[in-house]
Amino acid sequence: QLQLVESGGGLVQPGGSLRLSCATSGFTLDYYAIGWFRQAPGKEREGVSCINNNDDSTVYADSVKGRFTISRDNAKNTVYLQMNSLKPEDTAVYYCAVDPWAYCSDYIWVNEYDYWGQGTQVTVSS
Repeated sequence: QLQLVESGGGLVQPGGSLRLSCATSGFTLDYYAIGWFRQAPGKEREGVSCINNNDDSTVYADSVKGRFTISRDNAKNTVYLQMNSLKPEDTAVYYCAVDPWAYCSDYIWVNEYDYWGQGTQVTVSS
């Protein structure tokens, strides 16, 4: 019932910015975490950031801390990932996902997220 749709990916130059969106529907949960993940060719999927619905607290991977910001618009049922100062190593397919009845803290555990979107490609290149 829960559906996630990512959008906003594209081609940007190093140092540029991009905002990803994750539109959600079918939510009946009172308590959950939403995370952003990415997977580059030949690499494991890694957690980028997450946000908790109960208190809006956030977690960021060290590689994006200070450059990326996760937020949400409750009226639009949408979660965003604002990406600034982009680097070529940020190139990947980006996914959003939901961990039901969970709270993200300290580390973003990929295997704990149960519902995933289809992903959106982000390419950082000059």
